[in-house]
Amino acid sequence: MWVFGYQVIWDSFLHGLREFLLYYSYVALFYVVLVTLLYYFIFGFSIRHIFAIKRGIQYNRINKLSSSSQLPPVSLLVPAYNEELTIIENVRSLLALNYAEYEVIVVNDGSQDGTLKCMLEEFKLELIHPVLSSSIKTGKVRGVYHNPDYPNLFFIDKVNGGKADSLNAGINLSHYALISTIDADSLLEKDALTRIARVYMENPEETIAVGGNVRIVNSCTVEDGIVKDIQFPRKLLPALQHVEYTKAFLGGRIGWSAVNGLIIISGAFGVFQKKMVIAVGGYRGGYPGEDMNIVIKLHRHCLENKIPYRVAFCPDAVCWTQAPDSYRILSSQRKRWGRGNLKNMIEEGIHMVLRPKYKIFGLLTLPYNIVFETLNPYFRLSGLLAILGYWMLNMTDWHTVVIFSLVNLFSCFALSLGALFIEETAFSRYPKLRDLNKMLLFSLLMFAGYRQIGVWWRLNGHVQFLRNNNSWGTMVRTNFNK
Repeated sequence: MWVFGYQVIWDSFLHGLREFLLYYSYVALFYVVLVTLLYYFIFGFSIRHIFAIKRGIQYNRINKLSSSSQLPPVSLLVPAYNEELTIIENVRSLLALNYAEYEVIVVNDGSQDGTLKCMLEEFKLELIHPVLSSSIKTGKVRGVYHNPDYPNLFFIDKVNGGKADSLNAGINLSHYALISTIDADSLLEKDALTRIARVYMENPEETIAVGGNVRIVNSCTVEDGIVKDIQFPRKLLPALQHVEYTKAFLGGRIGWSAVNGLIIISGAFGVFQKKMVIAVGGYRGGYPGEDMNIVIKLHRHCLENKIPYRVAFCPDAVCWTQAPDSYRILSSQRKRWGRGNLKNMIEEGIHMVLRPKYKIFGLLTLPYNIVFETLNPYFRLSGLLAILGYWMLNMTDWHTVVIFSLVNLFSCFALSLGALFIEETAFSRYPKLRDLNKMLLFSLLMFAGYRQIGVWWRLNGHVQFLRNNNSWGTMVRTNFNK
C-alpha cells in the first residue's frame, strides 16, 4: 500500500515536471527567436549606416580639420591608479594628438606604486594652486601640478576614491565645455579626437555625448605612444576579446547609436558636454559600471526635461587598450562588468522600463539590456538544466539537441561575420590575409568554452553585487610592447 502511494506521488511529480519542461520549451524558443531577431535588427542598422560612415571617412578631410580653429576645445581626463608602467606613454600619446586646442588632466587616485613619481620626474611638474570648481563634490585633492613647458598638461594628486571620484575631480579643474574620458592604459590615435569632434560638430546643440571605438593593442608595436605596427593578438584570451570587441562595437553600437538608444560609452574613450554631466551630478561613486551609469543618467535627464539630444558613436575614432591576457585578470574584469550592469539596471534603469515618456531608451534599450544581458546567464543556466531534464525524461533525442545547437551557433557566427564585414568594408585595419583568417577562426572558437565561461563570470558578478562588493578587482598592467 505504501509502495503504491509513493508510486502515485512519483508519477504525479514526473507528470508535473514534464508539463513544466514542455511550457519552458515554448518560453525558451520564444526567447531565442526574439533575441536573435533583435540582434539582427540592430545589426541591420549598423550595416545600413556603415556605407555612409565609409564615405564620411573617405571625404572628411581630417588633416585639414585637425588644425582648424573651429574645433571645440576639449579637456581630456585621465584617471590613474597604479599605472606607472603605462602612464608616461599614455600621456605622451595624448600630448601628440593632432588637435588645435585641448588640455590633458591626469588624476592620480592615491596610487600605491610610482605613478606620482614617474609623472613629476618625466614632465618636471611643480605644485601650483589653481582655483578648483566646486561643481561636484570629490575626495580630498592633495595637490595640482603643472609645468609651463607643457602648457596643456595638468596633474592632480588626490586621496583614493575610485574612478568616478577621479573623473569628477578632473571635471572640477577642467577649463573647456567638452570633456573626454581616457583610460590610463589606453592610447589614442593622433586624429581620434578630431574624428570624434567632427561627429559632435554635426549637431553641437543636441549631441551630448559621443563614444569612440576601442581596439585591442596587445601584440601591436608601440613607439612614443603611437601604435605603429598593427597585429592580431598572439595570445588566446586577447584574441578572443578582439573578435568580441569587434562584434560589440561595430555590429552593435553603430546600430544602437542610429536609433539613439546607446546605453554605454566606453570609459576608455568618450566625449561629453560638461554642463550636462554636471547637471546629472557627475559620475556616481560605488558603481563599477560608471561609464554605463553616466549615460543612463544623461538619457533620463534629457527625456524627463524634454531636451532634444543625441548620444552618438564614432567608429573611426580609435582608442587602443590593453586587454587582460590572464584568466585571473579577465575574470575579475568580467565579474566587475556583471555586477556593474546589474547595479545599474536595479538602481537606475528599472524606473524607465516600458514607460513611453522614455521613448526608444525605455521601450527598447532597457528591456533589451535587462532580458538579454542582465538575465541572460539565468536563461542559459536554466536552458542547460532543461536539456538535461528532456534527456532524462526521454522528451528529446540527441539529434534534436545537436540541430538546435548548430542553428544557434550559425546565427551567432553570422553576426560575427557581419562585424568582420563592417571592419573590412569601412576600416580594413588588418590587411594581412592571415589576420583575417585568425579573426574567422577565433569567431568560431568563441563558442567553444569562452562564452560559457563568460556566463559563469557574470553569475559570480551578480553574487558579488548581492554581497555589496563594489571593489574594482584585480588589474595588472604591462608595458605596451610586451
